[in-house]
Formats: sequence, C-alpha cells, structure tokens
Amino acid sequence: MIPTLESYVQDRWVTPAHGLAEIPSAVDGRPVARASSDGVDFADAVRHARTVGGPALRASTFHDRADRLKALAAFLSERKDRLYALAADTGATKRDNLIDVDGGIGTLFAYASRGRRELPAERFVIEGDTEALSRGGSFVGLHVLTPLAGVAVHINAFNFPCWGLLEKLAPTILAGVPVITKPATATAYVAEALVRLIVEADVLPKGALQFICGSAGDLLDHLGGQDVVSFTGSADTSERLRNHPTIGRNAVRFIAERDSLNAAVLGPDATEGTPELDLFVKEVVREMTVKAGQKCTAIRRVVVPRAIEPAVTQAIARKLAETTVGDPRRDDVRMGPLASLAQRAAVRDAVAALAAEAEIVAGDPAHATPLGGDPETGAFMAPVLLRCADPLTATRVHAVEPFGPVATVMPYDTLDDAVEIVAKGEGSLVASVFTHDDRVADALVHGIAPWHGRVLIVDRDCAKESTGHGSPLPGLVHGGPGRAGGGEEMGGLRGVFHYMQRTALQGSPARLAALTRRWTKGAPAPGATVHPFRRDYDALAVGDTVETPSRTVTLADIEHFADFTGDAFYAHMDEAAAKANPFFPGRVAHGYLILSFAAGLFVDPAPGPLLANYGLDNLRFLKPVSPGDAIRVRLTVKEKRPARKAEYGEVRWDVEVFNQDGETVARYDLLTMSARRTANGDAAAA
Repeated sequence: MIPTLESYVQDRWVTPAHGLAEIPSAVDGRPVARASSDGVDFADAVRHARTVGGPALRASTFHDRADRLKALAAFLSERKDRLYALAADTGATKRDNLIDVDGGIGTLFAYASRGRRELPAERFVIEGDTEALSRGGSFVGLHVLTPLAGVAVHINAFNFPCWGLLEKLAPTILAGVPVITKPATATAYVAEALVRLIVEADVLPKGALQFICGSAGDLLDHLGGQDVVSFTGSADTSERLRNHPTIGRNAVRFIAERDSLNAAVLGPDATEGTPELDLFVKEVVREMTVKAGQKCTAIRRVVVPRAIEPAVTQAIARKLAETTVGDPRRDDVRMGPLASLAQRAAVRDAVAALAAEAEIVAGDPAHATPLGGDPETGAFMAPVLLRCADPLTATRVHAVEPFGPVATVMPYDTLDDAVEIVAKGEGSLVASVFTHDDRVADALVHGIAPWHGRVLIVDRDCAKESTGHGSPLPGLVHGGPGRAGGGEEMGGLRGVFHYMQRTALQGSPARLAALTRRWTKGAPAPGATVHPFRRDYDALAVGDTVETPSRTVTLADIEHFADFTGDAFYAHMDEAAAKANPFFPGRVAHGYLILSFAAGLFVDPAPGPLLANYGLDNLRFLKPVSPGDAIRVRLTVKEKRPARKAEYGEVRWDVEVFNQDGETVARYDLLTMSARRTANGDAAAA
C-alpha cells in the first residue's frame, strides 16, 4: 500500500479522496506516497487560525511561547530518526540530514533561548526610548510591537522539508501568530511526518499550526492586511504569488526567498600553498555536493584570479571526481540523487543553457554511475563544473541557476572586476570571500555587500570554527536583495518582528507607563515607605522611588580616588590643563567616582531580597561635578522581568544623579536580581 498523506486542518487530519498524485522516490523511482489537498476548506482553515490559534497565542507571553518552542525541540530531538529514515528517499545523506533535520530543531532551540533572554514576559515589545513631544513633558510617545491578528502562510521549497518548515515556524510562533504551512509536494512525506510529531508533542495551542499537503487551492483568496505570506522557491513562482490580486489589494505582507546565484571569491593573495586556497577548494566542493547542490545558498559562481584559475579549476575537478554518488543510505556515498527526475531534467536544461557561454571542464550531466539505487529510475547526476572565460561580458552564467551539483568557474583580473562579476548576479543570499589580506578583504567585502544578505569572510584564523558558506544561522539574516527576493528571515529578533505591527503610542507619561509596564520620566514615582532594596521582586511596583540625601564631593575625595584607582587623568589632577579642556571648568570628579558615591547613597547594606547587581546600561555623564558640588540620587523601579528560574527576577532601575542645582549630572539603568516569593509566601534566601 502506498501511504496517502493527509492535511492537518482545524486540529484534525483530513484524508483526501480525489486528485491524488504519486510521489516517487528519488533513489529508485518507486512511489513512496500519494498527496492531494482534496477535502480541505481553505476559508475555514484561515478562519480557524484567526479565531482559535491567534487568540490562544496572543493570550500568552513571549516567555510562554519560548518555553513551548523549547519543549517541542526537545520532543523532536528524541524522535528525529523517524525523519532520517524517510528523508533517504528524497536523496538526503546522513550529512544532509544534519542540515535539514538537526538544523531545523536547532533553530527551534535558538529561538526559544532568544525569546527567554531577549524578549519580555509580556505580549508586546517596547522599541526604542520614549520620545518627548512637548516642552513641559506631559505629552510623550514611544513605539510598541504587537502580534498581527492574522495568519502566517508559509510556502516551502522541496529541498529542506524539515528545516524550511521549522525555521519559519519558530519566529512566527514566538511572535504570537498562527501558521498555515504548505510544503512542496515532492518531499511532502517528510514534512507530513514532522507535523505528525509536532501534533503528537501537544505543546502548541489549538489552531497554532495547520498543514496543507498538496495544492494551496484558493488559500490566498482569503488573506487580508493582518496576514503574512512567507515563500521559498523559484523567482517565477514568487512573482506569481506576489502579483496575486488579493495580496496586492489587501497589502498582505509578502516575504520571499528565491533564486540566488551565490558566489565564492578567492583573493589574489590566496596563491598555491596558502591555507585560504585549500579552504576555498574544499568549500566549493562541499557546497556543490551537500544536498546534491539543491540549496538556495549553494555556491554557483566560483570567482578566482585569472593567474591561478587553471590550478584552482583542476583542484576542484579532482575533488569532485572523488565524490561518490549513490543511495544515500550507504556509508560510502557522499552525494545522493536529486529530489526527482523532473528536478534532474531542469538541472540538465540549465547546464545546456550555461554551455552556450561556458565549457564543461568536469563531470557529465547526462551520465552517472551510482553506488546502489537505480540508474534508470533514480534521479542521479554527477557533479558538473563549468568554466566561463569572459564573465564580464557573459549574461547566462549570471542569470541561470542550475539548482543541483553545478558551479561555474569565472576568472578575474582586478578586484574591481571581481566585484563587478559578483554584482552581475543582481542580488544573492550569500557570498564568500577567501583572503588573509586586509586590503583585499576591504575591497571585496564592501564592494559586494550591497548585493547580499550575508557575506562570509574565511581565512586561516576562523576556518576551524566557521559554519561555512551555505549554513543560514538563526541569529543572522537569511535573505537577500534583488534576484534573491528582497526578504529577510531569521536574523535573531528581526525574524520575529516580521510578524508584528509597529505602533506609535502617544499620551501622558503616566498613561504610557501604565500601558507598557515601564516607568518613564514624568510618570508617577511614589516615594517608598520601605527602601526598595528591602522589598522582594513581587512586592516591588514599577514607579517605586527613593530619593537620597546629598553628599558633597571634595577635592580630597577626587585625589584619594585617583590615588586609590590609579586613574590620574589630567582633568582630575591638573587645574590648568583641565581648564584648557573645552568640556571642563577646572578639575572635576571622575565619572566612576560619581557612580561609586551614588551607590553609596542609595544602597541598603543589610542582607535582603536584593541578590546581585549585574550591570549598567545606557550610562551617560551629562554634566561635570566640581569640587564642592553636592550630588544626590533618585532611584526608580523602571521595569521588571521574570528570570529563567522562579527564585528570582530581574529589576531594571532608573538612576538619575543630580547636583545641588537640580541639574542631571549622570543617568543610567541599574540591573539587579531580586528574590521572589516561595510557595509559602516568604522571600527566597540569597
């Protein structure tokens, strides 16, 4: 029996009855599954996401969602062998699975960690500082980010059925937006198995994830201005989707990651015998053969100095000849087949188009002798290396993407020529520069950066720990301008904020402080009857304030501080030199003396619920303090955040230091950890 894949819609599995299409194994052509989206009501799916999944996600905080992602990642990690076994029929080797399966799970872990570490235990994010909008300070503004009240539609490519789904899912769920995901049919049986595991894990709210197996039908017809479409695939399909009447009419957010003729550039300093040349050859071969070259980030254009181009070409050709092609389940196989016979035919057509401007110098696109598998019905293809003698006048080598184990060597004469060759790709996801020369790196990196979402610079110093040309990382942008689609995925919190709305709030300091749970200057700051350091995290309220007595700073204090610390900078010790400085009226107190005296004024020394001071943010010294000036401090609870452990929480304090005239001389945020109450109501001990 050939298994029939199902869609997961409205929290139930839908079995199609009609329109079933068989999906062949890439290894031997036998049918491994059948797929159709028959039986799916797309309008109901969108409605379910908006009315069930969205409200459930938005009711939780970023920390709650991060915890769900972490639990899901742990669950999948324990069961990933199921996905490995299925992925073999897509042509994936064990090495390929590390990228697709483990890479996808790793992205879940990464976003779970960022959500806990970098986002508040709230349902919104404050972006930037408060803006003063009036002279008297009673009218201010700030920006907040809140989850869109719609659905994210993810349309994924065939090459990464696990990573493609999970790298989009992680930031979207963390943002608080439900997902409808649709994989490419050619490898949908792996994506369906992944979704079955996600459903089995039962950690996402109802309606948070729906899965379409087969055609997307009229799904896009039901989208509106609160929705997002995130697409990965060809430029042709991207253009068709972007121009969909509903997307244009309703201003649906559209994110695309598509065709990319990525380049690797070898610097002229990387001559024979240098580590950079060896690293370059190794990386080109790896990028051509991992996932059989079916990666949006794979190296397609190999840009090398003309003087050593023959040697580089021969070195790459030798390494490619050593690459074993065959059944990916075999330990002696380094590269499996392409995902389908149709995909192989498309790659062969692309090679034929490139051959009009380039010669084949290694590999036969029409012939492969696989180790295992079926050479007739399997989609096997040998790696192919071409050479284009004049890439500055050629056009096809910069426009045709062979989505398989194919790359073209392109010689250059000057660094300006190299930049121009790379730029002819009209925008790519990633480029690599291999050099150990500062001047070369400066010219190449700054020359090609405008055309790329990511640039990797490889040399002997970083190669050992480098993650490589073709590995998108959760903390960095994955996307690129122009031909690459103009989108940005992941990139740390940038990927989360794609699914959120930026809104400017205007009102009184008191109103905005109450809405955002962050104190701002001008908001109520009730004086505390008990010193805030004596109150545990749960008892502290945003706005709690203590004002200290003043302390006079003497010349003896300044000289003692200089002697004690060794900081005898002339502005503190030489009256004439200090007066000659445009910033000082004469000798002044050290900035760090002011901080130390400020701490001495506001710190409550006895043991209590305040556990530790772990840093300062946004420190500014605003006015000099001269001998004889008196300073005092206002300390206010600015913001509270739960920590990873229940025993304590983070408190952010606004610290403002004034002189005897009420002028601000210093201001900063103080970060502390304060104990939380235990189950019996007592504050946890330090």
